[in-house]
Amino acid sequence: MPQWASFDAFLEDTNRAKTDRERQMMVDELLSERPHWPWVEATHAIFAYNGANAQSVALNLDTIAADPPFAPMTHVQGTSLWYVERDFQPDDLLDYLIAVDDPMTPLAQERDIVGRIARHWRRDPLNPTALTTAQASVSILRMSEARPFPDWAGMRHVERGAVTEHTVYSNALKFEGRKVWVYTPPGYADADLSYPLLILQDGQWAVGPLQVPEIADVLNKHQRMQAVIIAMVQSGSQADRDREYVTNDAHYQFLTEELLPFLQGEYRIDASSIGIGGVAVGAAAAIHAALLNPAIFSNLVILSSPLGKGQHGEQVRAFAGRFSEAGVLPRRIFQSVGRYEPSGRFLKPARALRDILSAKAGVHYRYAEIGSGHGLAGFRSVMPEALAWAYPGAAFT
Repeated sequence: MPQWASFDAFLEDTNRAKTDRERQMMVDELLSERPHWPWVEATHAIFAYNGANAQSVALNLDTIAADPPFAPMTHVQGTSLWYVERDFQPDDLLDYLIAVDDPMTPLAQERDIVGRIARHWRRDPLNPTALTTAQASVSILRMSEARPFPDWAGMRHVERGAVTEHTVYSNALKFEGRKVWVYTPPGYADADLSYPLLILQDGQWAVGPLQVPEIADVLNKHQRMQAVIIAMVQSGSQADRDREYVTNDAHYQFLTEELLPFLQGEYRIDASSIGIGGVAVGAAAAIHAALLNPAIFSNLVILSSPLGKGQHGEQVRAFAGRFSEAGVLPRRIFQSVGRYEPSGRFLKPARALRDILSAKAGVHYRYAEIGSGHGLAGFRSVMPEALAWAYPGAAFT
């Protein structure tokens, strides 16, 4: 039986303690009986940091409306413990960091943001749930009703498919030497069958932190998703990514005249069941291709696409009208957006598109609004639902 049923009860005991030594013993006992944080109580979460030499500690969370977006932690007198308490929605799933001895000056005025992050911002050492990329690692807050956020690669007793890396070149987009990672489902090598194909933009994320192959393996095991070939195409630099992905006919040409013929020459693909998808501006590229030719791209996955004001606003705002006026659309469409994404660029126009697509006859459409911001954590949390909707398995039929 834990000694403290609530964090408030713990604080009351430390306030009654007569010496720092007694308070530190309570801290040690608390961290022993509760090694994993944050401590979630209904819609309330307590974040903690254990550091005897820290001069200041803060929670770094993008949903905090401040510059910097920090909530300073309180120090329990005479101990190594710092804490901060905040309220959230029951389905929130958010990434965060701990800022230790940060100067707390506005980020807008920071000349060396990379150095500041390296020196002061870190993953929560008390939280084992994290998302890691080549550039950074963040901790994950998962409230009680949030979508699951497991390590899909760590799940045991799951038959795994194969991922093969290819190098591709494009005359249409004028690039060379990019990677395409192709996932084939379990049993592909031993079967003489053609398989549906899903093309995903930003392949380095899909095959990495988004864990798309591992998610597909688990969904296949539980018959939530068809056995599908997934081609995950590496994007270029940020500047190249924006230029290539947003309403670019050359990208459509690359897909249909270069990538698809290559994939069809290497893999057994069912040409009647080809889908396309992406996240952020990668989703914008998928929308443009699917609207240009729904006869090819019969399945569409849209995760947090910019659809409103901001960079490329004129081009992405046109998507709503194009969807509304289209005589033919992809047969199955999945769309999601994060509640904490910038409203004018993402949330409001996503809801407007939802209203358009919900009224379209003959389209199997699903919309998900999740308790996340614009980041990989939210994208990964909704990816299983997206894949299962785009290519439903026997459990749905």
